[in-house]
Amino acid sequence: MSTQLFDLNGKVAIFVGGGGGLGRTISLGLARAGANVIPVSRNKERNREVVEEIVALGRKSLLTSVDVTDEQDVKRLVDEVMAKFGHIDILINAAGKNYKKPALELTGEEWDDVLAVNLKGTFLACKAVGEKMIAQKSGKIINIASLGSHLGITRSAAYCASKGAVLQLTKVLAAEWAPYGINVNCISPGYFKTPLTEKMLSVKETYDKIVNRTPMQRLGLPEDLVGATIFLCSDASNFVTGSTIAVDGGFLSLAI
Repeated sequence: MSTQLFDLNGKVAIFVGGGGGLGRTISLGLARAGANVIPVSRNKERNREVVEEIVALGRKSLLTSVDVTDEQDVKRLVDEVMAKFGHIDILINAAGKNYKKPALELTGEEWDDVLAVNLKGTFLACKAVGEKMIAQKSGKIINIASLGSHLGITRSAAYCASKGAVLQLTKVLAAEWAPYGINVNCISPGYFKTPLTEKMLSVKETYDKIVNRTPMQRLGLPEDLVGATIFLCSDASNFVTGSTIAVDGGFLSLAI
């Protein structure tokens, strides 16, 4: 298979949640594959370092921010990117939030907050970018799901509900937008050390339980997500839509 299938040269990617943690590594991986990457989050300053690293690789970027729960702000972001680049080829939705507590202790406000970021934000970004992709009759959308999209994770009711819904939203958009040349897929990461999981993984008993439950016997590394993302962003995945790639060291494959 030609490596040109994985070439992202000249592609423009908006990466919601691409400004830190796993997002930074994936953003730089996309840039090395040729893409011009715009990493965004609410915190503009947090995005600055990643933007500078992308530019240092010889790619173009844009220092900006977005509140994915605000439809007008999402539209403003898309218009800003279109004004500078003229097209948007890739959208990655990785913004995530969780309140780690028993369901009976979860407040209605916390439930709404998690679903606003994880689900509504994903929908609003897909809708705003999807409109541009439909007009240009091409595009790749990758929504970051979770093990919680497939399994019940205790003390994560709102998180699992939202991530399960992201999986279904991806299938619906894949079916609706396939006639316009748009591919919509998911990546479900396994356990990685991120700001969302750092506290949990700092407990040795929990850490050991997760690693022992993972057939590959380790946590994921940020670099483990780069290849799957490039695949779904590239021409190599042109006949793949509505699908989910689990990057989890075999976690979902193990029944007992």
